[in-house]
Parts: sequence; C-alpha cells; structure tokens
Amino acid sequence: MHVWTLYAFLRVKAYCTGKLGKMACTGIRVARVLKNNTFFSNLSGLLLNPSRNTAVLIKYRVFSSRPSETENDRDPAPLFFNKEVQDLLKTLTKVDLKRVYRHRKDGEKLEPPVYKFMTDDDLEAALNEAKAKADLRLQMPPVVKKINDTPNILSNDHALQKHDTAKFVFTDITYGISNVDRFIVVRDPDGILRSADARERHRMNQIYFPLEGREVDAPKLFQEEYLMDLLEREEYEFILDLACVQFEPNDPEYHRVTETVYSYVNNMKHFNYLRSTRHFGPLAFHLAWKGNIDNLILENIQTSRLDDAVLLIQLYHKIHPTAKSAETKFEGDELKFIQSFVDNDSNNRNTLDLAIKSYVNLENAKLEVNEGIKRAHGSD
Repeated sequence: MHVWTLYAFLRVKAYCTGKLGKMACTGIRVARVLKNNTFFSNLSGLLLNPSRNTAVLIKYRVFSSRPSETENDRDPAPLFFNKEVQDLLKTLTKVDLKRVYRHRKDGEKLEPPVYKFMTDDDLEAALNEAKAKADLRLQMPPVVKKINDTPNILSNDHALQKHDTAKFVFTDITYGISNVDRFIVVRDPDGILRSADARERHRMNQIYFPLEGREVDAPKLFQEEYLMDLLEREEYEFILDLACVQFEPNDPEYHRVTETVYSYVNNMKHFNYLRSTRHFGPLAFHLAWKGNIDNLILENIQTSRLDDAVLLIQLYHKIHPTAKSAETKFEGDELKFIQSFVDNDSNNRNTLDLAIKSYVNLENAKLEVNEGIKRAHGSD
C-alpha cells in the first residue's frame, strides 16, 4: 500500500463546462503543447514483445490495460508496437517535410526566415537534422485497449447511508507516483467505498497535477453536435491532436472520438488530410484492425500508390493471419498481390475490380503515347 502523506478531501458537485468560446484558446494551447513535443508526458514505458522476447522502450504516457479475455476482445497494443507493424505504419505515413513543418495556428508570431550559405556537407547535415525532428513530430499515438472502467467495491458501510448528498473523494497526492498508480477512492452517498472511475481519476489528477493543454472538463467540441460540425469543416488533425492531449490513450472517450474521426475520414475518402501526420499510422491500423481497408486501397490505386496498397494489405495480414489472401506472398507483382486480396477478402470487390481495370487501361494508354512520341522523334 502507498504511504499517504496527505488526504485530499473534496465534496464533488457537478458543474457545467466553460463557454464554447474557449475552443479557440484550447486549440492554441494544444498547438503549443504539440510544438514543444509534450504530446506525451515525460514518462516512458517498457512493452514486452512476446514474439521476440525482448523489451522495447516506447515513449508514451503510462497506461493500464488488461490482457484480452476473448477472441473478439483482443488487445491491439502488442500488434501495434510490433517492430514490423511499426515499420509498415511509418512507411505508409509518407514523411513530407513541407507538410510536417508547415505553419500551424498556435498563436505565436512567425519568425522571419534565415538564409545561410552552406557547403554540400553542411546542407546534408541540416537535412538530416530536419528529418530527425520530423520523425519526432510524427511519433504515433499508441493504440491500446479501452480500460475496464468498472469500479472496485472496497466496502459497503450501511451506517453512512444518506450521510450526505455529495460524494467524498480521497486522493493520495504524494509526489513521485504516476497518475495511473495514484490511489483515489470515492465514498458514495449510499455508503459504498469504491475505487474512482476513469472520469473521476482524470479530474483529480488534473486538479492536483495539471498537464499542459489538458482541461479538467472535456471541451464541448467533443460532444456529438460540435464534433460533427468540426468534421464537416474537415478539421481532422485538430480534433485528433486535442484528443491526444485531453485523454489518455486507453480512455473510452479517446476511443470514441478517434474512431468517429477515422470512420468519417474513411467514408469521405479524405485520407490525404492525415497523410504525413502522426495520425495516419493509427488510422491505417484502425482500418486494418476493423477489416475495412477497401476505401484506402481504392484511393491508393486511383492515385497510383500501388506500393502503399501492398503495404496496407501486408498490415492487414499481420493483424488477420488467418485471412484467405494471407496465403499469397508478395513476390514483386503489385497488381497480382492486390488482386489476391480483392478476390478473397475484399468487402467491395466490384469497385476494386473496376479500379484495377481502369489503372491497367490507363497505364497501357500512357505506354502507347510514350511509344508514339518516340516514333515521332525517330527513336527506337
């Protein structure tokens, strides 16, 4: 048990969140948090890779998850942190330095550009430094299982029933304890003493140990009506950035918000809005986890990204090793590999078949045009 150096005794009353006008200020704070690379706290965690029997250092805010108990309730974390899966997701993200270093609306004044004369060696070193910083900015939010938010009943004291109309929250505010392990219990008006649920833990931790950019009460923009308005305005990255700052990665609210955004992006086929951001990898993983990669494959075919389509199908096979198309190994023929997935595991086979035929016809037409140009110039 923890040694309690101080009890925090609070009467908890419900109250409304701030005005909706706080959304703009919240956005600026979140942008600053991301710019300062405090997307996650300074805590790090060791995740054991069972397939390799090694420990992998992952920088992320400490979270709690339990092993899956049923086949339909698997924990995605071991797969997500698998080295091969991480390599696939990073390759799919496509690092575009112009997009990574684009101007963000963080409320800060733009600094004038600095021009320098550089040798080839200096230029190469500067580019390598920029790429290293880009990799840090593109660090993907972890994909983990939702926490089991069922409170643990510690005791039921009938003598305390109706002693008060408010809950009493007891918080151990000892320094040096992680927010996940901090001991927080609640005495309900009916006399039950229980562990705090996820929302109560969030409030107490944020009151005593506030994290930059995080609110005690979730901003209203996460409510359904305001969230849909932001989605219609295509503010996908803004929503996901704010969700990462406001919630822990195992919070049910984080899962609800991110899955809503991913579903909307998938339905609208707006994948390029998140490409070359830290959220594209989790988006691709989510779609593969749900077995719903048809729209992303279609977009890859229509934009001549066959290599990305191959990587996405390989990711699908990693997550679903028993899929029929998993028996087909990639041997260099991209169209053949994609066609195998379409024939065996696609949910929208007709559309993908037409897309493949259109791609082949377009490539043949380009080939004929190029050969005609060569003949016109007298080339063999």
